Amino acid sequence: MNITLDHHTPQTFVDPYAADPAETAWHPAAGQDMDCLLPPPNPAERLSILIAPRDQRRLALHAALTTAGIPPRPEDRDAIDQLSALPSSINTTLQRWLRHTV
Repeated sequence: MNITLDHHTPQTFVDPYAADPAETAWHPAAGQDMDCLLPPPNPAERLSILIAPRDQRRLALHAALTTAGIPPRPEDRDAIDQLSALPSSINTTLQRWLRHTV
């Protein structure tokens, strides 16, 4: 059995927030794809929508699970929704436990 590994040419990474874009001269080498960098968010353009506490806990739990290396699966949705309905102190404790598993 032959296994072929694709080797990619390393690309230069420039942090768009570390330098003035006008001062940064970065051109991709021939044959390399050029990523489109997004500008930093403009605080004046933020939406003024409040997220319900239960939804905030749900999003925080999704983020904590993903950060801990346990990306939620679609079938986990019901369990996450149930956990998010519990008081915020329980959600905070779950997130603390997940942070310590990493």
